[in-house]
Amino acid sequence: MRWWSFANFVSNAGTWMQLTVQNLLVLQITGSAAATGLSLSVQAAPGLLMGLVGGAAVDRFPRKLTAAVSQALLGAVAFTTAFLVAFDQLSLGVLMALAAVTGLIATVDGPACALLGNDLVRPEDVPSAIGVGSLVHSAGRLVGAALAGIAVGFLGTAAAYAANGVSFLFVAAVIPFLRPVAGAVSRTRAPSGPAPSSDAPDAPDAPDTFGDGMTVREGLRFFARRPRLVGLAVISGVSSVFGRNYGLTLAVLVTGPLAGGAGAFGTVSTVLAVGGIAGAVLGARLRRPSVRLVGVLAAAGGLLQAAAGLSPSLAVLLVLVLPMAVAESVSDTAGTTVLQTDPPAHLRGRVLGVWGSIRTVWSLAGPPALGLLMELAGARGALVAGGLAIAAVVLAGHVLHGRTVRPVSLRTEPQPVPALGTAA
Repeated sequence: MRWWSFANFVSNAGTWMQLTVQNLLVLQITGSAAATGLSLSVQAAPGLLMGLVGGAAVDRFPRKLTAAVSQALLGAVAFTTAFLVAFDQLSLGVLMALAAVTGLIATVDGPACALLGNDLVRPEDVPSAIGVGSLVHSAGRLVGAALAGIAVGFLGTAAAYAANGVSFLFVAAVIPFLRPVAGAVSRTRAPSGPAPSSDAPDAPDAPDTFGDGMTVREGLRFFARRPRLVGLAVISGVSSVFGRNYGLTLAVLVTGPLAGGAGAFGTVSTVLAVGGIAGAVLGARLRRPSVRLVGVLAAAGGLLQAAAGLSPSLAVLLVLVLPMAVAESVSDTAGTTVLQTDPPAHLRGRVLGVWGSIRTVWSLAGPPALGLLMELAGARGALVAGGLAIAAVVLAGHVLHGRTVRPVSLRTEPQPVPALGTAA
């Protein structure tokens, strides 16, 4: 697990280095901010269209092999881009095509690497492993963004892509030496015998795309019939659309109503990063995370966001931003743990594939919706309205869940034994 965490840190740093440089590269080629946004959308789009298929592939093939091959392919794409940049042969169309290929490979790589990390620890330590992964992700993001500026300034844009390619190959080289703990599922297959209860007996199965019962529709059906996963999707979706995009909302708030500059927003971003790391450490201590915990933390973060929107000064904003980032980070860790451990082992790749498709919808729809809200209500109004909307949705879900599972009141007179048996 230590080797895997170190490899992921290297890979995350390389990925964020490339993402940072990619934005600069598109601006350099086109001079258009719209084209920059389009390149990010093109890279995310395969997750919407192929996420289910990628998750099914993770369930079908050996996990270590799948993760190693996907990492090697991502490295090949990075090296190809570096070669084209170095020889001034990269056009916008080619860059978009490479971004789409990267997104397509990621539909397999994401769930494969996530589940491989879980195989390296005992089941009771999975929340800690996910918390460590979140910490590694945050640290890699900070280091990668910093290294991007150094690489471009001293070695050129091609060097950043080449460094990312090396990071992928490093992970691919580490994977064969990882040893899953006893009992871990390194190659997940559907159990023999009757299908799980989530499959309706009268519903015809989807065409067996991958053989051995590894159907794409099976994962989608399990997700749709699992109320806690649907609830988790709703909470995370609302939080992603009306919150979280602090790079946009807080930037406008700091530079606008609070009359700060780039340095002030840099301070806010640093506090957000520190809160995210602290939250990841706290999340790693969770033993039994639940959807209810995710909802409570999301609502708390939403209320803190609303309060931040009303901040009279930068100092007050900084005081509110830290616990807001902590709540978001712990909520993410808890939600990820539920998502990766709730499904049966043979369905986890496909459930993660469903989640990847849903998350892509949020990432594509969230920024435009938030931008429209800011146009109508301003930065303060968007933060306040978004935070209250998150808290309201969580509260409504709690009330609805309470009504759904509320036990029926028993009458005082004696009941026949058969009735008690039917109720049980």
